[in-house]
Order: sequence, then structure tokens, then C-alpha cells
Amino acid sequence: MLRVSRDLTIDENDIEIVFVRASGPGGQNVNKVSTAAQLRFDTTKIALPPDAAQRLARLAGSRMTKDGVIVIQAFRFRTQERNRADAIERLLDMLREAMVRPTPRRPTKPTLGSKQRRLEGKKRRSDIKAGRGTRRFDD
Repeated sequence: MLRVSRDLTIDENDIEIVFVRASGPGGQNVNKVSTAAQLRFDTTKIALPPDAAQRLARLAGSRMTKDGVIVIQAFRFRTQERNRADAIERLLDMLREAMVRPTPRRPTKPTLGSKQRRLEGKKRRSDIKAGRGTRRFDD
């Protein structure tokens, strides 16, 4: 069992990891060895609160399929073990971030001093622009 937060744990058997060939530079090692990890995790197998499920879908973005399966590609390292650990850690980070409720914004009113500073700045700018007008020459 992997502990995501105090309220949420996931079973390691629910995580499916397949190793595939990595793309990019690396010479013969890339062409011969399947070191990139592809992690698949079905989010329907865990009991997430509805608001956390929405946040998880937003965080996962294109990494989540329509069926609710998160797919994470990990090919940063040269070994299967490190890529496997990296993929699992990235999944846990995503789940932890989704479990955190954002603090609600409390609307505030501007202070009297900030209102006065704003109006003084506007007046100063207005005076500068008024001074740019064409000068009248009386004949």
C-alpha cells in the first residue's frame, strides 16, 4: 500500500507499469534496452471525494484518458528501476496535489490610502497628457 495522504492509500497492484523503448538520444542503449516506464493507473479504483476528482482531472490534463486512466511516461533515467520509481513518485505527487483543497479567496476592499494614491497617479498622468496639446499662436 502506498500512502498518498492521511485519508488516501492506493494498492500497488492497481498500478500497472510496462517498460518500453525510450525515444531521443542515447545511442545503442536506447535502441536495445526497454528502460522507459509507462505507468497506468485507473482512478475509478480509489475513493476520491468529488472535488478532489475534479482537481485530479484538471491536473492530469491530457495524461488522463476518457475512462479515467492516468498514463505517465518516465524516461528521464537510464535504468528501469529509477524510471519506475520516478513514475510512481510523479503519480503520488499528482494525487497529493489533488487532495489539497484550495483556500477560498475572501474579497477585500481597497484601503483609503490606496484609493488616494491611485487618484493622485491618475491626476499626475492627466496633467502630463494635458500639457502635450498643440500651442495656439495668436496672429
